[in-house]
Amino acid sequence: MEQLPLLASHQAQGAITLPGSKSISNRTLLLAALSNGVTEIRDLLASDDTSRMLEALEKLGVKCENFAKNAWRVAGCNGNFPNKNADLFLGNAGTAFRPLTAALALAGGEYTLSGVPRMHERPIGDLVNALRLTGANIEYLGNDGFPPLKISPANINLDKAIAIRGDVSSQFLTALLMALPLTGKQASIEVIGELISKPYIEITLNLMAKFGVIVHRDGWQRFTIAANSAYTSPKQIFVEGDASSASYFLAAGAIAGNVRVEGLGKDSIQGDVLFAEALALMGGEISYGENYIASSKANKIKAIDLDCNHIPDAAMTLAIVALFADGTTTLRNIASWRVKETDRIAAMTAELRKVGAIVEEGADYIKITPPAQLTPNAVIDTYDDHRMAMCFSLVTLGGVPITINDPNCVAKTFPNFFAEFKKLVY
Repeated sequence: MEQLPLLASHQAQGAITLPGSKSISNRTLLLAALSNGVTEIRDLLASDDTSRMLEALEKLGVKCENFAKNAWRVAGCNGNFPNKNADLFLGNAGTAFRPLTAALALAGGEYTLSGVPRMHERPIGDLVNALRLTGANIEYLGNDGFPPLKISPANINLDKAIAIRGDVSSQFLTALLMALPLTGKQASIEVIGELISKPYIEITLNLMAKFGVIVHRDGWQRFTIAANSAYTSPKQIFVEGDASSASYFLAAGAIAGNVRVEGLGKDSIQGDVLFAEALALMGGEISYGENYIASSKANKIKAIDLDCNHIPDAAMTLAIVALFADGTTTLRNIASWRVKETDRIAAMTAELRKVGAIVEEGADYIKITPPAQLTPNAVIDTYDDHRMAMCFSLVTLGGVPITINDPNCVAKTFPNFFAEFKKLVY
């Protein structure tokens, strides 16, 4: 296994321009593919996840042209994929697998969708059950409730509202919302239970509106798409910098210096931009500009007890900041961590203990009590999870060296993360 030693550091200083948001990038690629017209997408994230989506779209007959750095021209298929038979490999890209499952279930073709072994452990049963309520023809090729999947043509009936659980993954609702306009019929979705990760649904609705489809929302329980809805290209669209990726650099500033993150402002459509407010609660000095957020060293990092439903990915970074706090930090409402690239609650618990923290984990929470002194030379396992690798780089700001196992897992969203991190810390 490849390993990356990271030296002890004490300060973080400088500026970074963020890569594009993964959530926005893959949603935008699919919406552009489904729209009427050609869309130029600027500042698209270059990563494993977006590569999987681009490969899938091209196999489905959608022309995608890389005409400049991080810029793609996508010729939309007006809601009708040209290829009606395709085998798609989607790696561990949930932002590709879930929306494509829904879109292809309504596309009238024969498709198989598969991924890496971890993707075949990530639940998709609630989405499949919801699609089957419409008459969709989806089979499990392995274990019930999990990929890989086989999708066949079906007669779709939307006379009744589609029920979907909201407490497992917001990507299931996103997938339904993005796919249903393909039918041309009025469609309603009812969310059963509490909807987690609401800001990710806000991203979906915002982007659908940019492509000409307005969803009527009744609270967070019912969503309605009008008959004859259809996606139309906005001609050109820019992808915001990734707010989840911003969290590592903003945290570095709060722990040890002054860091400015370019490509993201307070008016971002991404929920994880609210990480900056959580960091301010912990004592970080936060300031905003039109297209940047800056973070300066806290006089004292304070322990917090926080409901993290609104920032599920960025909350992982708070777990590392908690190592520098003045008491026990509790992060709540993070059940979605259990079904991500790895079981993030279990993984975070195991690795935080390696650096000396006292950690308590529950079904949907984690409590972190920092050690009097961080344990040096910890070897951090990353579980093929990009966010584990990026989060734990911050431990070095406590003046201790660490080693990151399988550092290349960051290619999922931020291939040059460690090079950028090393420019800022010393």
